[in-house]
This record gives sequence, structure tokens and C-alpha cells, in this order.
Amino acid sequence: MNTMGTPRTFALGIGMLIALSSVLDPISLNADETTINAPEGGWSFRNHVLPILSRYGCNSGACHGALAGKGGFKLSLRGYDPDRDHYVITRQARGRRIAPRDPGRSLLLAKPTGAIPHKGGLRFEPDSSDYRILADWISAGAPSPKADDPRLKKLEVLPNRITLKPQDEQPLTVRAHYTDGRVEDVTRWAMFTSTNEAVCRVNDEGVVNVVGSGEGAVTVWFSSQISVARMTVPYDQNISAEVYTTAERHNFIDDLVLKKLKELNLKPSPLADDATFLRRAYIDTIGTLPTANETRDFLADTSPDKRDRLIDHLLARPEFNDYWTLKWSDILLLSGTKLRPKALETYYQWIHSHVERNTPWDEFVREIVTAQGSSYENGATNFYSLHQTPEDMTENVSQAFLGLSIACAKCHNHPLEKWTNNQYYAMANLFARVRTKGWGGDSRNGDGLRTLYVATSGDLVQPLTGKPQPPTPLDGEPLPFDDPGDRREQLADWLTSPENPYFSRSIANRVWANFMNVGLVESVDDMRKSNPASNEELLDALANHLVENDFDLKSLMRTILQSATYQRSSQPLPENEDEQRYYSRYYPERMMAEVLLDGISQVTSVPTQFKEIEFPGADVRKTDFYKPGTRAIALYDSAVRSYFLKTFGRNPRDITCECERSEEPSMVQVLHLSNGDTVNEKLRANDSRVTQLLNEKKSSDEIVETVYLSALSRLPTVREREQLTSLIEAAPEQEKRTAIEDLFWAVLTSKEFLFSH
Repeated sequence: MNTMGTPRTFALGIGMLIALSSVLDPISLNADETTINAPEGGWSFRNHVLPILSRYGCNSGACHGALAGKGGFKLSLRGYDPDRDHYVITRQARGRRIAPRDPGRSLLLAKPTGAIPHKGGLRFEPDSSDYRILADWISAGAPSPKADDPRLKKLEVLPNRITLKPQDEQPLTVRAHYTDGRVEDVTRWAMFTSTNEAVCRVNDEGVVNVVGSGEGAVTVWFSSQISVARMTVPYDQNISAEVYTTAERHNFIDDLVLKKLKELNLKPSPLADDATFLRRAYIDTIGTLPTANETRDFLADTSPDKRDRLIDHLLARPEFNDYWTLKWSDILLLSGTKLRPKALETYYQWIHSHVERNTPWDEFVREIVTAQGSSYENGATNFYSLHQTPEDMTENVSQAFLGLSIACAKCHNHPLEKWTNNQYYAMANLFARVRTKGWGGDSRNGDGLRTLYVATSGDLVQPLTGKPQPPTPLDGEPLPFDDPGDRREQLADWLTSPENPYFSRSIANRVWANFMNVGLVESVDDMRKSNPASNEELLDALANHLVENDFDLKSLMRTILQSATYQRSSQPLPENEDEQRYYSRYYPERMMAEVLLDGISQVTSVPTQFKEIEFPGADVRKTDFYKPGTRAIALYDSAVRSYFLKTFGRNPRDITCECERSEEPSMVQVLHLSNGDTVNEKLRANDSRVTQLLNEKKSSDEIVETVYLSALSRLPTVREREQLTSLIEAAPEQEKRTAIEDLFWAVLTSKEFLFSH
């Protein structure tokens, strides 16, 4: 029954008026605010009551949506389980939470309005429209959610995209489109979050305030759906249109980057010089520094296509295979603490062989997802040795290959994304029939031999319902329960489909971030809708390029390397020095731990010896994997004992997350470079580059040039050459070696060496 036109005494409840008499004069209420038009059929628990509770945080993780609830009152997080929530509200606590004959006495209203002491404080006022909606629903008998309730089909935010100026304010409107064709303004119940508060902020009412230049976004959440509004705020400076029309353009990447720079009023930096490009391309493509001779040859080459020829050369180098196997091993968690030696070696060699053959990414992933057989013979089966429950398999496939963290949906609907608890268990049920024969033991016990196979029956029970969900890929079509085939085949079809945007966008973003040091989406494996790309059009174009080229990653890498965007100088201009996301220049980044250690070894001519695997608790095992001369980028796993690699943030491979690898500087790193064993012992070694230069009787000038070409991939400037040569020549003969070691040390600990720039 609709009671919204009834007197205030009925809507508020006599008991509530008495409770509020000392703080609120009832006749002071605006009569217009009591008249709220309910939709046909009255207020819905699913579509109105729960959104109100969500809007005020009543069912948030900090309140009654917590795992144990609050004060004996537990709701599902943000209303993901309407049936259970209705039961808890209307039946538990002896029914005291609602009082249909006198809604004002309902705890659901009395506590959040402050009429009864409430640890959660005042959530809304008794003269508010939301109070009246809840009161009306209660007085109507608190109708339960129904199976045929209209469901939210689409969430829309307006304006969807707008250009603003600093200090502007822009109110947003949120509209819910329901399956019965109804469109409702739900702005009052939506929750708003700014993704970049350096550009814009948003208040609880959806009013955006611009605070800086750049591109910002506001994510809007309502009833487990997300929508995003984009705000472009150009930088306040004068850039001639000619800057963009005359800028270097080598392919579609440059067109889309320059389009974005023009929108934001940012000036692109010029191209980097040959020496800078050479070193950068080597580090980013093969994780290896160019030698002094390679640098000399490239700088002496005057042909106009030498950069393109260098790119093709690097993509064909054997070091490429080691470097990219290292990258994929981070994602796939290869570690001697989790796999026995033979299984680990088989897994690594499987990855390495596919990188070497340039297996298309969709085929590579398909082989992992559908792997069967012996962990000694088919390395891909070790993915399932590392992830042994359907839930773990689901979460790691989603994270590694889609860039989606869906673990939150294991207990409740995802609070930051559209994935529901039912979708999580529907996806996990695809792995419910994966089985193994033999127990390989953990990393220190057993032989690691497991045989993976797929059973013809069995399902994973959804704990909330006590029944299995129909096996269904995220956003895919359900499979019949009684199909005896390997469900993972259908999952692989959906996962690697060209129509699956998550798959192509995820790997495109990972590859882009490797070369540009900043992902279009940051973090690179956080591809949720509420974390939009800095250039959505470019990310879509890169993903489409991959699909059109049959997921050939080398083709994508070549396109990025050839672009003027990649080849720009890292030196900021006054017109672009404040931006860090739109690729007006190349962004310097410290070399990753393994590449840096290999670089020091290469420049000093003293390789690092890797002999031990380190376990938690300081347990150590000798290994014969790594022969003398093995480079850090060719290590099978992250368990190799190395103080340097640990100090400089290698990925420990504990979880599938790019956040595991750290590029953050620390005082420990500074001290180790300055006084630690790595650099100093290599310089003092009898077979070091210092010894070679002395034995070859190189002149001071030749020594300086060799150091610069080997470490920095450039010739010293006239000033550097003169000053450093004079310092070496001024050293007494017995201190000549010390002077040369000091030169190496100074260069190897400089920012110019430590960073790709």
C-alpha cells in the first residue's frame, strides 16, 4: 500500500515524534519534502531500500557489512544478498528492527537518525526523503525482494565526458536503467570516488571540483554496478597548433598520443639522440646493456633506417628470450620455494621455448589453462601445482591473464567492480574437475612429480547457497552441468577470444608498461573498470593491433619501439614537466634488479655466481642449475640467494601481482652501491675490466672512453674527458689502479647508469 500522501504522524510514527520532541519541532518540516512519488508497485527492497543503506555506509565493511557485523546486526556487504538482508532486517532481533504499524519505532529508523543511541552516529535526518522512503516501505509491510523485480540493466552518469578548467564545479547525474524499461535518477544514492584527486575531487552529492590540470575520472557505484565520468582539464599554457601538426609521427601510437597531448595542451619533447635511444632500446627489449663496440658501431652508422634495423636485431637476440621468460616467470610465480627442482626446470624451459618460438600469446595462455599430463614432461601443468584449488586457479587465471583481481568476490560482491559472488563461483566451477595423481610434495619434500588430469564429474559448491553455480566464464555463457568434457576448453575459448576485451587489453598494457615505464592503466594488472586508462583510445588501439596480428607480441613490441612516442627524449620541457601519465616524453626508471646486476657484471667483466636457493627461515639448498657466467635475467626462479637482488626489489613471486617487484629507492641500496661487496669486489677482482685495461696498457683517454661507452653507451663530453683523463694521469703509478677503480665506481653508482632514460 502506498502511504506517501498520508499525514506526517503516520509516516514518521507517533513513537518517533515523541522521541524527537526535544530536538525537532515537527511543524518546522517542509511539507513539500514529505511528498515523494513512489514508483508503480511501491518502494522496492532490492532497488530502493538497499541502495539507501549502501549510500549511508550501513552495509559497508566498516559497519554492519563487516564479516562479523556490528552489534549483532550483520548485512551483506553493500547489499549483495538481498534475500538474506531482508530476513535479517525483518525477522531477526524478534522483529524489533521494523515496526510496520508505527515505522518511527523501527530500529532501522530510530538508530541512524539518533533517536536511540547509535555507535554509527547520525546517518540521515528524520525529515529527509530517504527516511520517508524507508518509513513508507516499512508501513507497507516491508515487502521482500521478488524474483521478478526489475533488475538494474545499465548505470549511466551524465555528463559522461567533459572539458573543464581549474576551480570549475560540475554536478553529476546518475541514472539507473531497469529491465522493465524504467529509467530512474539515483544520484542521491550513488557513491562517488575520484580516481585522481590531483585533477578533481568529488563530494558525496556527486559535485566535482577541479583542482588541477590533467585527465581525471569519477567512478560511480550503485547497486553493484560501476560507471565512469571523464574530466579533461587542459594545462593553462599557450601551445601553437603547429607543434602537433609538425611533430614526428611514425605510426598510429603517435597519432593517438599527440591527440591526447593536444587535448591537454602539452608539448611533446623532441626525439632522443642515438646514444640514448640505443641504451634504452637494449635495456627495455633484452634487459642487457650494449657493449662498447656495439655502441661505437651504432653511433658511426649514418643510414636513416638504423633504428628500425636495431629494433629487428634486438627482437631476434637470444637475450630477448631470457629477458621475457623472466617477465612471464614473475607472472606465473616460478620459485624454488614452491616447486621441486625438476618441475621448476621443466616449467621454466617450457616458457623459454615458447618465447623463443614467439608463440602467439593466446596460444601460450591456452596451453597453460588447458594443461594436462606430467609435471616433468609438460611444464605448463605446474601452473596447477602452484594453484591447487578451484578458487586459487580462478583468481590467478583472472589476475595473470585478464588483469582482474576478483578475490574480493569470493565472500561477497566485489566492492570496486561489477563481479558478483555468484559469478566468482560460476567461474571457479570451471576448474572443479581438475585432479592430480601422485603427490609431488612441497618444495623440500617429495620429488615434485604430479600427473594432472580432468574428471568427468564433480562441481564446486557455492557456500552461500549450498549449491553449485552453473560453470560460466566471467561475462560468458554458462555450460551445462552434465557435460563430461573439460570445462577449461570452453574457458580458454572465451578467455583468448578476440572479442574478449579484458584479455587483449591486459597484455597490451603489460607490454606497453615495460617499454614506457608507466602503464596506460596503473597498476598494470589492475584493469578494473573503476581504474580507467590515461588514454583509453590508445589502449583499445594497441589491443586491436594485437588481435589483428594474431596476438604476436613481437609485432606489438616492434610497433612501440618504432613509435616517435617511445623514441622521445626523457628531458622535460617547461610545457610538459608537470605531467607523468600522457607520454609527452619518455619517463626514466631505475633498471630492474636483475638487469642492473647484469649491467654491473658486464661493465666490470666479472660475472656473478649463483649457487644457492634460499628458503624462508634461512634454510639454504645448493643448486647445480646455474653454471658460472649465468646472468641474473636467466635465473629460473626468485629463490636464488642474492643480497643485491633482494635489496633492489626483485619479485619474490609470492602472489600474482606486479606490486611484488619494487623499483623504490632506499638508503640500503645507496649504502650497498657505495660500500657493499657487489661493485667493489668486482672492481678488485683479478680478472676485472680494470685489470684488462691495465694489462693492455690503455691510455688514460682510452680508459675514460671505454668506461663511458660500456656503462653509459655514449662518448664522454669534452669536459668529462679532460677532467677525468687528468685525474688518472695525475695519480702516482702505484695508485693508478685505484684511480681507475674510482672512475668505474663513480660511473656505476651514478643516476645515469642506474636508470633507463
